[in-house]
Amino acid sequence: MEARGHQVVAITTTAADGVAAVGALRPDGVLLDLRLPDRAGDAGAGAAGIGAAATIRREYPGTAVMVLSSLADPAAWSAVLEIGVAALMRKDQCVGAIADALDVIAAGGVVFDRKVSSQASQRAARRRRSGTLYVLTPREKEVLRRIVAGQSTGQMAEEMNIATSTLRTYVKNVLSKIGAHTRLQAAALATQGELQHELTA
Repeated sequence: MEARGHQVVAITTTAADGVAAVGALRPDGVLLDLRLPDRAGDAGAGAAGIGAAATIRREYPGTAVMVLSSLADPAAWSAVLEIGVAALMRKDQCVGAIADALDVIAAGGVVFDRKVSSQASQRAARRRRSGTLYVLTPREKEVLRRIVAGQSTGQMAEEMNIATSTLRTYVKNVLSKIGAHTRLQAAALATQGELQHELTA
């Protein structure tokens, strides 16, 4: 990773130690395995990793969280999306793919594994009424397409020739209309059903 310009400032082996390291060092980003064990050494089904991600997002919002997971558990993936991580990828990625993802989140973008996040988003979709209408303006559709592409706030605002504050308003409206809590979840939902059809129509 250091060859790609990413400095590793700490390596921890438990969820609690990982959170403590983030608190002490305040890194730009953290690479988190959902199977990270708690202090007792029990990796369980990802509960400790999910808890660590939630704590970092809540207490240290300046640190982007990138989650790697070998869990075949849509419920765990859905929980991670709800937390608002910057990236969600399967653990079997090559080092180059992980480094590329770190570059993206360092620039303020998001990265998600389509297979993982699409299965997770199906859980959220089942909680919404069937036949929900996505009434997005053309500008909001453009913003959502750019979210799916992983563009940062600054990049979107510049390419759309609008103020950053205006862009943030568009993003807020998009998330509200499609029932997403984070950009990552919005990107996942955008690959599903009627919303995907509307964006590609």
